[in-house]
Amino acid sequence: MRRPRLRYGLLGLGTLAYTSLMLVWFSVAAYLAEIVTELGLTSTQAGLLTGAVPLTYVPVALFSGIVTDRIGPYRAIGIGLVLFGAAQVGRASAESFGVLLALTVVVGIGGTTITFGLPKLVAELFPTDASGTPSSIYMLGSFAGTAAAFSLGRGVVGPMLGGWRPLFWAIGVGVLAYAALWWLVVYVTPLSALRIPDDPAEDPDASADGGVRGVTGLKRDVGRVFRTPAMRWLVVVGVVYLMIVHGLQNWLATVLQARGVTATLAASITSAFVVAEAAGTLTMPAVSDRFGRRGGVIAVCGAACALGTATLLVPGVPFVLPVIGALVVGVGVGGISPLVRMVPPELEGVGPALTGTAVGLVFAVGELGGFLGPFLVGALFDVTGSYAPGLAVIGLGCLAAVVAGWRIPA
Repeated sequence: MRRPRLRYGLLGLGTLAYTSLMLVWFSVAAYLAEIVTELGLTSTQAGLLTGAVPLTYVPVALFSGIVTDRIGPYRAIGIGLVLFGAAQVGRASAESFGVLLALTVVVGIGGTTITFGLPKLVAELFPTDASGTPSSIYMLGSFAGTAAAFSLGRGVVGPMLGGWRPLFWAIGVGVLAYAALWWLVVYVTPLSALRIPDDPAEDPDASADGGVRGVTGLKRDVGRVFRTPAMRWLVVVGVVYLMIVHGLQNWLATVLQARGVTATLAASITSAFVVAEAAGTLTMPAVSDRFGRRGGVIAVCGAACALGTATLLVPGVPFVLPVIGALVVGVGVGGISPLVRMVPPELEGVGPALTGTAVGLVFAVGELGGFLGPFLVGALFDVTGSYAPGLAVIGLGCLAAVVAGWRIPA
């Protein structure tokens, strides 16, 4: 009985690491209007700032994944906590755009170790056929961190401490304290004592040749995955999904404030958006099971995102309409989140054997959308003086996800 409890205890600690990451990640978005004003940033610079973390994933993700495999999830997660905790402390005293951007890139580098460390931790602690619930748990932890950035950070603690700088400092110090706790756990609870028995199906490319066959195998697998037509459509869905998540989630509070909503209320609505995401994550996979059509459910979720985004474009409408629209987007994008991970094993030409490669490809390319979403909203505002063009681009992306969803035969 002790080992299962310890495994779930470690999963809980890892979930808090993901919560910490998202709290740090979206603290800038929660206070974006104030940071823009204090540092004199243009909207293009603000877009670069909010898109810097996902953009960091594009060149760093593969290397970070390899390092995580080499050093193990324990140390990878611990290093990540130290990196983005220290960067958050530094961001509290940043006086220029360049310094703030550089430290935000460090947040992104640290974040990759959490993104890849947690799935690896689950894989080592739980058998494959029992990994679904643990994976859902740490995903909910990420939603909790995002919501906390807006509800507690922007709505309660930030005003109480006196603004974004003392809040950033407090968050950073808290993360570093948690990193110390994590390293203590690493020391007193060796992962080897809890790891599930080794899978008898060893990696055929792992050999004493120094990894040459492994590199060759990786290139072969990526080529095989991308040659699968359905995977190309799934990559489109991944780009749109991350464009919505980072584009709308980063700018929603600022867009609402521009429409006359108070900062506190805008932060609360953004938190509700994240809650709606969690609801979509929990319900849409069950809906796809019920109808046996994951691609079709992705298309429906994309349509919901398009419809909800459209309500944010219409000026002069009752306040309740864009709020409902934002929540509809949240449910839609939250539903897409687990589905892009569930589809690859069911595709002919991919299957369970290449699921990791397939999902990695979706997110490696998809994070380009994660950068372009927030960047375009800010850049187009500088050109036009309105957030509508950027939101319209996101809305068109949602329609692309509708088309791609219907083309996925799963």
